[in-house]
Amino acid sequence: MTKTMRSMVVLAAAMCMAGSVGFAQSSGEAVYKANCQSCHGSTGTPNSGMAKIMGIKPASEYKSSEKEQFDAVKNGKGKMKTFAGKLTDAQIKDAVTYFRTLK
Repeated sequence: MTKTMRSMVVLAAAMCMAGSVGFAQSSGEAVYKANCQSCHGSTGTPNSGMAKIMGIKPASEYKSSEKEQFDAVKNGKGKMKTFAGKLTDAQIKDAVTYFRTLK
């Protein structure tokens, strides 16, 4: 009886841990939300005021390559500030990869 109960507890714990892993944010999503979302919007669509002031387009309208977007985030472009020194190259790459999924 105790062996069965112990097995059920272990199984339940394993299922709970596996379920929580499935809902974890990707690192790119977390970096995007912390650094990019305020201007580019949570879904890649900036609010109309920010879009007008900063000249930000919705994610679906960006035709630049992943490399060009990486460079823009790292070095800044137009009114967008540079993130070199604030984010690692890996974090920038992850955020750009996530941003490109918002199209």
